[in-house]
Amino acid sequence: MFLEIRGIKKHFGEGESRVEVLKGIDLEIAKGEICVLLGPSGSGKSTLLNIIGGIDNADSGYISINGEKTAEMNEKALTLYRRKHLGYIFQMYNLIPNLNIKENVEVGAYLSDNPLDVDELLKTLGLYEHRHKLPNQLSGGQQQRTAIGRAIVKNPDILLCDEPTGALDYSTSKEILKLIEEVNRKFGNTVIMVTHNDAIKLMADRVVKLRDGMIRKNYLNEHRTSAAELEW
Repeated sequence: MFLEIRGIKKHFGEGESRVEVLKGIDLEIAKGEICVLLGPSGSGKSTLLNIIGGIDNADSGYISINGEKTAEMNEKALTLYRRKHLGYIFQMYNLIPNLNIKENVEVGAYLSDNPLDVDELLKTLGLYEHRHKLPNQLSGGQQQRTAIGRAIVKNPDILLCDEPTGALDYSTSKEILKLIEEVNRKFGNTVIMVTHNDAIKLMADRVVKLRDGMIRKNYLNEHRTSAAELEW
């Protein structure tokens, strides 16, 4: 199995304020799948995403990508793991304000041994004509496209998306979801997307529902809906 998650537990706080956020997560995700993590606020979905991404450490259990276990890595190895395997898309775009759009995407390319062609990617993202503009000269949707480009240009095995449409309006959200779908189809990246929007589960290969730090449902969509056809 490409991505294996076994026995992941995580708590925050101590004593009376101790909260068990993840209570033993077991999950397998195949290469090239779009996996949507659903759940109410506080269900543990973003914490799980951060542990997969090596941003946070689990109390116990392990994450394995192609047999590499993050729990067995020192800080240097973990940094290389993130650079080699992972691309991040956040709700807030986190672009570098004094770099233009092409330069913001190139930042991601510098982190990779096998980056995608930047100009070609900018054309795929519909950003080529805006490549010399600064982030504050673009719309929110265009800035999110730039953030996606920065993550994708590394050619990562896994694209981690934390509420990628959370700050966007309906129309722009659908454009971003269509883009993520297109990237998955074109480049074969495994996509793991955290969202509170229940409608987005229809475009996923795998749907994982969390509640109170546990997986309540984990199933494959037999009939996926394209992102263009989603409504909410």
